[in-house]
Amino acid sequence: NIAVISGPNHAEEVIHGMASATVIASSNTNYAKELQSLFSSDNFRAYTSDDIIGVQIGGAVKNIIAIASGLCVGLKLGDNTQAALVSRGMNEILNLTTIYNLNTKTLYGLSGLGDLIATCYSPYSRNRQLGVLIGKGYSLKDAKDEVKMISEGINACKILKNISDKHNLDMPICTQVYKILFEKSDPGDSLNHLMTRNLKDEN
Repeated sequence: NIAVISGPNHAEEVIHGMASATVIASSNTNYAKELQSLFSSDNFRAYTSDDIIGVQIGGAVKNIIAIASGLCVGLKLGDNTQAALVSRGMNEILNLTTIYNLNTKTLYGLSGLGDLIATCYSPYSRNRQLGVLIGKGYSLKDAKDEVKMISEGINACKILKNISDKHNLDMPICTQVYKILFEKSDPGDSLNHLMTRNLKDEN
């Protein structure tokens, strides 16, 4: 009787009764449906899934991409850059299907793409806020102190770096976020590195 709940669910909006949707994943279908009935209301719609790994992967890695999205805002790089980074970030999340047994459709669902969009663009997003501040020149410590809440993408970035190195995954955006957070790389230089990589097919 273990389940995971995840989705584009900023508490600030849920608590005000603004319409939201989420996904509840469990290997126990009856338990998932029980929780679905418990949580669902006119303003909060819950879906069920048996893809526990996929729901967790999407919910974790999107926080790293959200830091990168915030960096774009802090650096005043514009909508084109931010949209390109977020969409290519989604492609990096999909790369994890090569090493984890998960359903690709989950990553395009509420806990994947849905949560990615909300976290990358919402002012409520702690990870986005962190990236904005670092893009403006704050150190990681000062940015964390300013946000005053946990930005989960920081630890997720460390873990994902080890995973991507171990399995030789191509995750350039997440790698550059790691270098900015932990190796003091200049955010502007990191963007230039992404833009000047070898040219390739989109997929």
